[in-house]
Amino acid sequence: MQRTIYNEDHEAFRASCAAFLAKHVEPNLEKYLEDKALPRDFWLAAGAEGFLGLEIPEEFGGAEADDFRFNAVWDEELSKLNAALASCVAIHTDIAVPYLVDLCTDEQKARWLPGCVTGDILTAIAMTEPGGGSDLAALKTTAVRDGDEWVINGSKTFITNGFSADLVITAVRTSPDKGAKGISLFAIEATDPGFSRGRKLDKVGQSEADTAELFFENVRLGDDRLVGEVDQGFIYMMQRLPQERISCSVSNVAHAKQILGETIQYAHDRQAFKQPIGSLQHNKFLLAELVTKIEVAETFIDAAVLAHTRGEATATDAAKAKWWSSEIQNDVLDHCVQLHGGYGYMNEYRVARAWRDARVSKIWAGSNEIMKELIGRDLGF
Repeated sequence: MQRTIYNEDHEAFRASCAAFLAKHVEPNLEKYLEDKALPRDFWLAAGAEGFLGLEIPEEFGGAEADDFRFNAVWDEELSKLNAALASCVAIHTDIAVPYLVDLCTDEQKARWLPGCVTGDILTAIAMTEPGGGSDLAALKTTAVRDGDEWVINGSKTFITNGFSADLVITAVRTSPDKGAKGISLFAIEATDPGFSRGRKLDKVGQSEADTAELFFENVRLGDDRLVGEVDQGFIYMMQRLPQERISCSVSNVAHAKQILGETIQYAHDRQAFKQPIGSLQHNKFLLAELVTKIEVAETFIDAAVLAHTRGEATATDAAKAKWWSSEIQNDVLDHCVQLHGGYGYMNEYRVARAWRDARVSKIWAGSNEIMKELIGRDLGF
């Protein structure tokens, strides 16, 4: 079915995204994999082309598109290359930067946003803690008032962009007796004394994404590093998680759709029993199912993106999109591996990497179990 979510402006932007990626990224994908990171050159090149400031006001050098569909187009094109690239970029453009745009003072915006546009400042967001998982309200990293300063101690883990980020939006506990209502957000710079990074985590998939542990040992900051107001951090996170989850959903479907397309071509080219393997009835029926699943999922995610663009998408809508798209992605890619046979289990084949990369999408941005919990609560249970 023809998609109706995008207009000519979005498709022109898509062409620009694709051209940029073909020139600057595709030739370097293997190097990114070897280095287990995206180099600063990538971020600077993306910044120079205007791809990092879609939600940043023009006065700070951004595009101020005010239309999440442009973010979605960028996410889709990145996801066609690999899931790690999309996740690293979306953390910066779709997830971390909006906190700065929405919550920071004019002085803070002038300090950080121009660099976020150019790629000179790479951002990350630090919520998850060792042993904490999805329970954000139970975080243990603290910020204790000491005169005119805050003293931050604690640690975070599984932080995408954590190894190379220049600015980390960090959730900390400022009022120990208030539970979820006692959490605040601070912008911590990589040069702040007491801030350090642990090892670059050795993940099952998405090796190109630098994922790290972060440590805070008596990091002393003034009120000028607060993002928003004291003790409002949990509310801020809950308000912005829907965009994160919709962004993930866009990438999930686009990633699986691309690999499925390549698998269909493989099923045309690969011969067995004197015919293309796609002509075998089981495979033909299976591919028919997979294509339908992708198109149905894409239609729902398109609707979620449109609703979010209009400011109408709810946290429940985003939860449905996130869990369903990640389930479909993993289901489709698992079948794609099977259709490739033994080659599907070889790292040199994109389908193997995609299958491995996709597994985390059922865990991050709130596990799928948490997504179902949110949906269930909306049903009154």
